[in-house]
Amino acid sequence: MTTVVLADDEALLRTALASLLPLEGDITVLAEAEEGDGAVRAALEHRPDVLVIDLEMPGTDGLAALARLRRERPYQVVLMLTRHARPGVLRRALELGVQGFVSKSADPSHIASVIATLHEGRRWIDPDVSALAIIDDCPLTDRELDVLRETGHGYSVAEIAARLHLAEGTVRNYLSNAMGKTQSRNRHEAARHAREHDWL
Repeated sequence: MTTVVLADDEALLRTALASLLPLEGDITVLAEAEEGDGAVRAALEHRPDVLVIDLEMPGTDGLAALARLRRERPYQVVLMLTRHARPGVLRRALELGVQGFVSKSADPSHIASVIATLHEGRRWIDPDVSALAIIDDCPLTDRELDVLRETGHGYSVAEIAARLHLAEGTVRNYLSNAMGKTQSRNRHEAARHAREHDWL
């Protein structure tokens, strides 16, 4: 039997999966969550074999939730669901230790099969997801993306430096590089440019 926690802000999809997954395999759904913070709490409380989490949720999204969860439960197996794989997102997810990536439009039987695959210690990335994610024309480095991501959350340079454990001067250098590469006038415009090009 494989235990699962489901996290998705779309109640209809979440409840459908909670009902259908046990019919498709030896799966027990321990808990459900509708946002990232709830997903972290549920995973820490129930310690499931697999956390099935939506990439995009209001507030704390799937990647941010996973980054938090990794600090307290570093070996949690994770299957991430997405409607579209944005360039750069797959790489970020893999850096955070996501073992599986599946389209939200997949049949429950396929999702159940992938959950079983991950529980066996293997990885799975749907071909359609990986094909989209391979098209990555982002000129920014990972650290430049990190500081723009924090900028997009509204943090100041000092706050970004503290959150990323960098010197303020280093943060300014990364922001300056990102502004140059995106031909932006300020860091907020650079962050907006990155979001519009699906690099974040």
